[in-house]
Parts: sequence; structure tokens; C-alpha cells
Amino acid sequence: MTTPRPRRTAALLRPLFGGRARLRWTHLILGGALLMPYWLLGTVVVGPLVDADSLFANSLALQFGAYAVALPLAAASALFPLVRPLSVAAARALCGIPEGSLADGPARSRAARVRTTGWFTLHVGLGGIISGMSLALPPFAVALMVLPLSSALRESRLGMPRVFGNGWTMALAPLAGILSLVALAACAAAASTLLARLAPVLLGPTPADRLAAAERRAADLAVRNRLARELHDSVGHALSAVTLQAGAARRILDSDAPKDREFVREALTAIEETTRRTVGELDSVLGLLRQDDEDRPTAGGGGAAGPTLDALDALLAHCGVHVALTVEGDVTTVPEPVSREAYRIVQEGLSNALRHGGTAPVTLHAALSTEKLEITMENPLPDTAPVVRPGGGRGLLGVAERATLLGGHAEAGHDGALWRLSVALPLATGGGAR
Repeated sequence: MTTPRPRRTAALLRPLFGGRARLRWTHLILGGALLMPYWLLGTVVVGPLVDADSLFANSLALQFGAYAVALPLAAASALFPLVRPLSVAAARALCGIPEGSLADGPARSRAARVRTTGWFTLHVGLGGIISGMSLALPPFAVALMVLPLSSALRESRLGMPRVFGNGWTMALAPLAGILSLVALAACAAAASTLLARLAPVLLGPTPADRLAAAERRAADLAVRNRLARELHDSVGHALSAVTLQAGAARRILDSDAPKDREFVREALTAIEETTRRTVGELDSVLGLLRQDDEDRPTAGGGGAAGPTLDALDALLAHCGVHVALTVEGDVTTVPEPVSREAYRIVQEGLSNALRHGGTAPVTLHAALSTEKLEITMENPLPDTAPVVRPGGGRGLLGVAERATLLGGHAEAGHDGALWRLSVALPLATGGGAR
């Protein structure tokens, strides 16, 4: 089945006059407009050298000389970092360049500035030529097309080629006019296609840009992972403690023992305090998630929110299990990043003890030296196997991650009839928790 002739003609003309071709032509006209200030400055420089009567004299030497001076001036101005985002925005909007193939942000490195300079010079150089052709050729083409119909135009000639006399060659004038317009469109299409192909090369990300983007993604991922650990430890501990306290209170109420109603009151108070503290921590973490990327704390821990070891007494008082605490040294002097992570480690250790050991007492020992903070938690193993959550938990993994990011280490496992969690956190973290 053959394609109808009108469709074949439209397919042939689409690269020259289609919607994308018109947008790219507009991009070239924009380049010509950007060249104009440099060209005017070039006429000031070249004018006295060619003895032009005025800056706008009809002199090819003046025009092309000014063009030759304008290109180096444009290249020098393109060294400014902000030229790249402006060029990228125009190329994306008018040249149809895919989003991921062009770089974002100012050109900071030398390689990026050199590439941007090459792009900007090529854009304004080709744009200046196509803009000049777009101004000159259409009136000339129209004059050729109406030349056989206008005796006044034939007599004036207006610079028309002598080849179009009064004979049969006059009939070729309209065809020559149409061909000149097609030639203009072909030149514009060729120039714009060249720019579109070179855009990813000259405006695309340099190796330094890719490295910076990878570092930003890694930092953002580290922040999100830290916030996820905050939510896991805070909410997980609160739910474990509340579940245990609520279950104990229910059993007391079911036993209908008046002498134990005071325990119910204490359990409800512990639930209230735990949920109130956890809601505050949850609001803090969710507030960080809602912040813009510029306002969000960095992976180094700057501006991070969360309780520290100063709040350890309140945590132990309402954790739902008896904790025997021994402390060596003044833990309130621990650097804030270490103190914040140590609090979360203790919180996760208590959650693990509540989840697997029930109401069995927990022993917590914190020892502070000049170089590190050591935390040891022990609780008896239950008589029955603990309930394993589907997919396993991430609490101990989070403890290990917190310790590793501070340059320390964590160990957890059975020690006879006890479950032991041992963590060592160096005080000099080289940037803090991430």
C-alpha cells in the first residue's frame, strides 16, 4: 500500500516547517538577539578600520568584521557560571532536549565553563547568521514571486539579479523565490539540529557535576536513613512499652483486686507519659521530613533533633520494665551527636528487651572514659521462644548502623541465660552521627 502524495509531502516538509522546527528556529533567533550587543560593539571597533560612513553602513567588511569581533566577546562573557543554567533552560524549552541529559546549576568547574563557552559561542554565532538570513531572504523571496506580476518592480529591479529578464526566465522568478525560502528553512533546520546534538555534550553534566550529584544523593539518603531509624526506635519503643503497660493494667482490672489498683494508675500514667513524649519526637522527625532540601539537616548531623542522655532518667522511669542503672563518669558531658545516638541505642535495647523478655528486669551499665562511651545492656532470656515479626526486625541492625557511623561497634547475642548488647562509641566522631 503506497502512501498518499499529500502525506509524503507533509512528511518531507515537517523537518523544515513542523512544530519542533519552528521552536528550534526560535531558539536560533534568540541566539541572534543575544549576539546583537556584541555585534554593535564590534561595529564600533571595526568601523574606523574599514572607513565606514556610519555604524549601519551597507558594508560587508563592516558587518562580517563586527561579527568576527563579537564572537570572542560572547565567548568571554559565557565564562560566568550563571550562563549555563540560562542556556540549559532555553535549550530544554525550545530544542526539545530530554530532561536528564543536561546539567543543572551554575558551571563551577573549569571544564564546565569551557563547555558552556563553546555552546554559547556556537549558539549566538549560528543564531546571528540565521537571524540575518531570516531578515533578508523573505522580502527578497516575496519580491521574486511577484516579479512577473509587477511592472513597477521589474523596472526598479531593487537589486534583483539580471538573469530574470523579460523572457522565459521571468517565469522562473517565483520558483526561485520559493526555493530561497526552502533553503532558509533547510539552513535553520541544519543549524538547530547541530545545536540539539551538541547540547548534551556541551551542556551536559561533567564528571565533577556527576560526582557532586552522587554526593548529594548519598547525603540525602543518609539523612533519610537516619530519620527512619529515629522513627523506628522512638515509635517502636513507645508501642512496646505501651503494649506491656496496657496488658498489665488489664490483667489487674480483670483480677478485681482493689489493693492493686494503684498499679493500674501507675501503668496508665506511664502510658500517658510515654505517648506524650513519643508524639513530641514524632512531630520533630516529621517536621524534618517536611523541610525543603536546603533547610534539612545534613548527613553530618547539624541541626538534628532528638533527645540525648540528659533525658535518660525519664526514658527509664516510663519504659515499662525495671532497669538497674549504673553509670561511671558524667554522661552529660558526652558530645551531643554521641549522646543522641547513645540515647536511641538504649531505647532500642529496651524495646528489644520488652519485646522478647517481657517484664524481666534489665541491667544497664554506662561507662565514660576519655576516649569512648561504653554501653552494656543485659536481660534474662524468656523460657519460651520470642515471637518473630514477619520479615524480621531492624532494631539491632539500626543499633549497629548508629555505632558504625560514629566509628564504633556493637555486638549482640546470647551469653548463657542472658541476652547482652554491648556498644562502644568513640567521643571523637569526626563530624558526628549521620
